[in-house]
Amino acid sequence: MNIVWILATFVPALIILVFVHELGHFLAARLFGMRVDKFSVGFPPDIAKKKIGQTEYVLGLTPLGGYCKIAGMIDESMDTEFAEQEPKPDEFRAKPLWQRMVVICAGVAFNIMLAGVIFMTLKMVYGENRWAFTEDGAVFVADSSVAAQIGLQTGDRLTAIGGRPFEPSDIGDQMRPLLADDLTITVKRDGEELAFAGPDNIMTRIQEAPASGGLYGLGLYNWPSVLGGILLGSPANRAGLRPGDRIVEVDGQPIVFWQEMTRLVRQSEGDSLQFTYVRGDPGLSATIWITPQAVDSGLYRIGVNPAHSTRQVPLGEAVIDGIVATWDNTVVIVTSLSRMISGRESVRENLGGPVMVARVIGEAARYGARYFWNIVGVLSITLAIINILPIPVLDGGHLAFLIYEGIMRREPSIKFRMVMQQVGLVLILALMVFLIGNDIWRAVTG
Repeated sequence: MNIVWILATFVPALIILVFVHELGHFLAARLFGMRVDKFSVGFPPDIAKKKIGQTEYVLGLTPLGGYCKIAGMIDESMDTEFAEQEPKPDEFRAKPLWQRMVVICAGVAFNIMLAGVIFMTLKMVYGENRWAFTEDGAVFVADSSVAAQIGLQTGDRLTAIGGRPFEPSDIGDQMRPLLADDLTITVKRDGEELAFAGPDNIMTRIQEAPASGGLYGLGLYNWPSVLGGILLGSPANRAGLRPGDRIVEVDGQPIVFWQEMTRLVRQSEGDSLQFTYVRGDPGLSATIWITPQAVDSGLYRIGVNPAHSTRQVPLGEAVIDGIVATWDNTVVIVTSLSRMISGRESVRENLGGPVMVARVIGEAARYGARYFWNIVGVLSITLAIINILPIPVLDGGHLAFLIYEGIMRREPSIKFRMVMQQVGLVLILALMVFLIGNDIWRAVTG
């Protein structure tokens, strides 16, 4: 990926997230009659600005954040001039406590709602994709994957993970089972049930493993060797293969899983391979020779995709799916952050800054709008969670001051709030320096 593509996808995604967040604050403030002096998407230097009514609308050149300046509120601008005057009716400080809490939380709420709308819309537009799966739960285990490292083998039947029974047809959340406190993976092998203990730092181990992906990112796959789409003019197409054919043998080696077939194709280096396949019911078998072609990436392929089906999702079901996906992603992100804070997982390996986020967005966008918007939805939840942390400068810090006021029946002193704002700003800047440095380190070390 070149830098132009990364910026062309990263900047719009960030502007969307920031705009929605600040819009939440703005609309809530206006709902309760608070004056908004400035609404900015992006930080200075300013590209464009226009004052409409009492509010100045600004577009900043630096898209790493935004700003909604509400009159009568001590925020990151460190402006306290109004404190010497009597509160005006349209100021933040003049409003009831509950209204101020709603305004502070509105940005986070809008980010969560944005994620829900995105996930719901993706379900309605693209439907529900189901990859073909092995009926008995048998899995292929990639070499050098975490699954292989803890003892799983190709052909094992996966029955449970993290205390949750595994259903081969399950297409739900793929991360929550991994974050169980007692991660145990249960399989059946040669009629015997075996339990394998997963590592405490499972997220870090997945990041470090040479092979990942598939079920739970563990390097597990339950795709059978059944053909789905076949590219027109590809070696497979010219040889006469059809969607629904099951590959059972390649060059004399029995084939059960999709990955077994693709591995032999990649290793062929362009030499012809003998494929045996089964077609239809009761199943007529035939043997053909196919010569894999090299693609731009240097890999050899025959031009086939795994079997899958797509089901259209009605509006009511899509709404429920959007809510469930938002909840599942929220739980995963919160649990992941808590594991990093507790030291169970490596912060360096699992937490990314703007450089890594830009690369992830750019990579997702290469695969199409569906993947781009899915990443935007996940990042919207992440932004909401980070903002609600009780750190001064962030929304969670302002909320903590308001909770203190509600309990103690008085506001924290202006001096205390100013000091905490400055401390929070230093912490945020230090974290950004660490994250950007970590992104560069990971890019250099691969």
